[in-house]
Amino acid sequence: MTDPQIALMMLGLFILIVFLGFPIAFTLMAMGIFFGYYAYFDAGRMWRAFNRLGEDASWWDSTRLWIEGFFNNRIFDLFINQSYTVMSNEVLTAIPLFLFMGYIVERANIVDRLFGTLAVAARNIPGSLGVAALITCALFATATGIVGAVVTLMGLLALPQMLKVRYDHSFASGIICAGGTLGILIPPSIMLIVYAASSGVSIVRLYAGALLPGLTLVGLYLAYIIGRAILTPKVAPRPTEEELPSVPLLKVLWLLATSFLPLAALILAVLGSIIFGLATPTEAAAIGALGGMVLAIAYRAMTFQRLRESVYLTVRTTAMVCWLFIGSYTFSAVFSYLGGEQVISEFVQGLEMEPWQFLIVAQLIIFILGWPLEWSEIIIIFVPIFLPLLPHFGIDPLFFGVLVALNLQTSFLTPPMAMSAYYLKGIAPPTIKLTEIFAGSLPYVGMVFLCMAMLYLYPQIVFYLPDYFYGAASR
Repeated sequence: MTDPQIALMMLGLFILIVFLGFPIAFTLMAMGIFFGYYAYFDAGRMWRAFNRLGEDASWWDSTRLWIEGFFNNRIFDLFINQSYTVMSNEVLTAIPLFLFMGYIVERANIVDRLFGTLAVAARNIPGSLGVAALITCALFATATGIVGAVVTLMGLLALPQMLKVRYDHSFASGIICAGGTLGILIPPSIMLIVYAASSGVSIVRLYAGALLPGLTLVGLYLAYIIGRAILTPKVAPRPTEEELPSVPLLKVLWLLATSFLPLAALILAVLGSIIFGLATPTEAAAIGALGGMVLAIAYRAMTFQRLRESVYLTVRTTAMVCWLFIGSYTFSAVFSYLGGEQVISEFVQGLEMEPWQFLIVAQLIIFILGWPLEWSEIIIIFVPIFLPLLPHFGIDPLFFGVLVALNLQTSFLTPPMAMSAYYLKGIAPPTIKLTEIFAGSLPYVGMVFLCMAMLYLYPQIVFYLPDYFYGAASR
């Protein structure tokens, strides 16, 4: 077999092993080292260690030199260097700080205050509880970036309230599932940090580019909720005075000032300091983590137990992302060295596709990969395969990254592997069926595709803010 054929076999085996359920990060590392040992094998380098054996060498010296000879392969040097590269990457330093901010906010009882306030404020809007739930999901998802945490908490908090006022099961479930995924796209998104580290795109420009598309998607979601409530009122009945009492305007304003504004101000401060160049993403993330602790203390929700849980979850999630990066970098380096990347590049270029055709094919592949895989695995492992092809088709990697972030919303909403639905089903009342959750999520998949089409037709939705704040980049 030729080296490129071995590279393709390496990729095929990886996909097969992942589908069998093996941990992805350690599968990447194991396969990278295994195939890398073959790729970088140098018999002369190995035997140089063996030849140091003397005739009167002891058993210990013989064993030590044989082991040294076996490990005298550049794949181990590569693995160590890749580990150091990941751990010293300044962009990735922002991840644990943003995660810590999100976990602190999650445990500070801020979200239940926020939802209650928005529900009262939006009382006279059709689908008011759905509107309040989506806005709360958007803010909370932006603060945490952890889909499972947002869907689970909002399922415990907002879903019972919507069911209490006789909302349709599918309609209520779809709002929470779709709203919980928004943190993947809306800055300060952890996914965008990971994409920036993988692609070399400026995280500052990427945040600015993703902001308007994120708000556009939220607007589409809200339009659907309100429009559906107007056209079919039975799916979202207006709450009665007993179910949701009206509150004087001054009290509503006070509730907004004490629940909505603090969290919104924290997110805007973090995001604004990045976009306006006042702080690096890492510095802004540190501000966010500190601000989250201040909010928790202000709400008298900070305890040692909650602090310990937040630190533990932050370390666990950060370790997962870092190991994925190490494994991916090692796997990709070996795959490219064997010629796999060149084979794929030549094959795709040989198809003579137009840029829009390439975008559709790439996004379709990512859409399908989103069924069995998490967003982190897709971004770290598979998206880098497409990145070298972007210059050939004249596609800006910033624009491609925003499209990918939009597309990955669907990975949590599309049956049969819609993880948002399973998160919600795990804590929902038994009366809500999984098929109802799937049905409620599907309209939002259509809106994601509509938003992607809008970006392709009007790319300035992505480029306006980066060009305005930082000048037009060469495209």
